[in-house]
Amino acid sequence: MLLLISPINREEALESIEGGADIVDVKNPKEGSLGANFPWVIKEIRELTPEDKLVSATLGDVPYKPGTVSLAAMGAHVSGANYIKVGLYGTKNHDEAVEVMSNVSKTIKDISPNTTIVAAGYADAHRVGAVEPMEIPKIARDANCDLAMLDTAVKDGHTLFDYLDLEKLEEFVKETHSYGLKTALAGSVKKEQLKPLNDIGCDVVGIRGAACVGGDRNTGKIHHDAVAELKELCDSFE
Repeated sequence: MLLLISPINREEALESIEGGADIVDVKNPKEGSLGANFPWVIKEIRELTPEDKLVSATLGDVPYKPGTVSLAAMGAHVSGANYIKVGLYGTKNHDEAVEVMSNVSKTIKDISPNTTIVAAGYADAHRVGAVEPMEIPKIARDANCDLAMLDTAVKDGHTLFDYLDLEKLEEFVKETHSYGLKTALAGSVKKEQLKPLNDIGCDVVGIRGAACVGGDRNTGKIHHDAVAELKELCDSFE
């Protein structure tokens, strides 16, 4: 299970790299759960990240505007992102979500077939009116994505597990794998929740809060010691 850590700036990216993160995921919590950062921040972080490590960029908690989101995807690609994550916030159903994601996939795959396209839904989608979380695997399949992801839309202390139990998460993972795609799970994931996620076959776990001093994704800062502890745990499961 790969460890994805989400820095917001150069300083945190360096801490993430020093701690051993597998994927450096550039985001901006001020703009939401999967808030987008600026192109120059993504570019700077790509340039300082070793070539053998992947850099991910979130496009935001996006609206149902396929053209706008596709242009944002191109911006992330030009800035150097290997992973492009789309938070399906404004899409209400399967068809709307597929329309957004299939256009993102076409935009990027036509010029960079090896870039990973991530369809990200929300375990607490009912709180914001987004597409149901268990629809995400089919959306990822139908839109030619590479990875299906779940996070939480509202960051108020509730975790992924408050909305979906382990049995449901395992169903999500198995269905996604049955389509030949990979999975990522996030949402205020705690250290003690890593092993259960590994055991159900999750491919990537996404973390910010647990890698921050004080454990707060908004007021804390990522520290390499916390990242190293999480990475060591992930490696110990193999």
